[in-house]
Amino acid sequence: MTFPTAAQADIVLLLEGTFPYVSGGVSSWVNQIIRAYPDYTFAIVFLGSRREDYGKPKYELPANVVHVEEYFLYDDLTSPGEPTARAGDPEAFRLSAELHEKFKQLNSTDEALKSFRDVARAMLPGGKLTLDDFLHSEESWEIICDRYRRFCTDPSFVDYFWTVRIMHQPLWLLARIAQNLIPVRALHAVSTGYAGFLGALLHQARGVPLILSEHGIYTKERKIDLFKSEWIRDNRNVFQRDPTELSYFRKMWMGFFEWMGRFCYDAADPIIALYEANRLRQVADGADAARTFNIPNGISLPRFTPLRALRPASPPPVLCLIGRVVPIKDIKTFIRAMRRVVNQMPAAEGWIAGPEDEDRAYAQECHDLVRSLGLENHVRFLGFQKVDDLMPKIGLTILSSISEALPLVILEGYAAGVPTVSTDVGSCRQLVEGLDDADRAIGPSGAIVNIADPQALADAAVALLADGEAWQAASRAGIARVERYYTDHMMFDRYRQVYAGAFARCPEAR
Repeated sequence: MTFPTAAQADIVLLLEGTFPYVSGGVSSWVNQIIRAYPDYTFAIVFLGSRREDYGKPKYELPANVVHVEEYFLYDDLTSPGEPTARAGDPEAFRLSAELHEKFKQLNSTDEALKSFRDVARAMLPGGKLTLDDFLHSEESWEIICDRYRRFCTDPSFVDYFWTVRIMHQPLWLLARIAQNLIPVRALHAVSTGYAGFLGALLHQARGVPLILSEHGIYTKERKIDLFKSEWIRDNRNVFQRDPTELSYFRKMWMGFFEWMGRFCYDAADPIIALYEANRLRQVADGADAARTFNIPNGISLPRFTPLRALRPASPPPVLCLIGRVVPIKDIKTFIRAMRRVVNQMPAAEGWIAGPEDEDRAYAQECHDLVRSLGLENHVRFLGFQKVDDLMPKIGLTILSSISEALPLVILEGYAAGVPTVSTDVGSCRQLVEGLDDADRAIGPSGAIVNIADPQALADAAVALLADGEAWQAASRAGIARVERYYTDHMMFDRYRQVYAGAFARCPEAR
């Protein structure tokens, strides 16, 4: 696909692994935001893992997206040229070593962030800390060897060496992107991580305001991914392993993302969360509380309101999980819950509506679990579906996730008159039971259950579907809650204020 290019734009969206290649969730929100402001021009910088991990774009680009760049961080981790012997700049590597020492010191956040800024500046094209020096210099080799001897608890130097390379090399690509990006009036990162690091680099190099919107807390989600990951080596033998301790390499990656998050928080103003618990988590992770506030997600009521009239008189015995088939959504708990639901309601069906291409191995495990539980006639994998087509046919939306922020699918269900059963993650309890007294007075719009508890999930779903009055009351509560607190117009008005504030602070506006 050929993407548009332009000489300048109003806002650049810094995106990691989302729009336009991944559907749903954050990508849907990005699509909403772009289309809400046709008077602004947008540039997009998409950061992915490897090109082969993504298919064709899932979204048609709105007309006001005038510039797109895409980069795949792990496609080429070899040297950009022929390796040559080199000493390396001692001052540059002194800065790097100083930074890593400060990372390990308690109560040194301010000093570490100053060192981080110095190192980031040195990584920019023309700076002292070059990629060639990192890959091939004597100074780099000595630092890697020294830190391995002093700190690494894993016996494999080879794994340590390549972990350091794979972890850090993309930062030079980000530095090059920051150097060459077209002029913009505002930076908007939708996560910390590599996208947030790029935003902080751009802010530092150009003085352009950086807006950060975190849907989930990136650092927390990466820790979950890293804890469950199988690609990180653990070379400890059975006598060396302590099941209560993470492997050294997992701790390395976690620390890496923690400090990239702090670097982004240091540069961003404002720092936006979807709900209060996540805002407090941002503050605990290093964000300045004075720069944080909440803007909840919102949905288009005119799109979903007509769907209410298409519902049958009694709740359909259909439980629908709308989301990607990936471990963080815990699809397996939903499948196990369906076994208990079908035992009590033989006509019940479980629909899984979402793409399966992100983690094909996990998707296959889910299919296998359906067969092993004898649910082939009751659980259907639908692939990606239009939410509008699903809502009139289902009785409940289901979220079995182990991590969420403020799920749009719950709000979309409410607007269509569909209650939910959700795990107690992110803002889901707030969405189901209400936030304050006025919100709670509306009544529950479904049920909340614990993570990884298929029995509780099944029983809550059956209780709602088998009791028409309870289901109708939950439906009315969901409609009232979304209409009062979670419309897209409320969200768009607040983000227009955010963008206007950023434009006013842009150096070009002074």
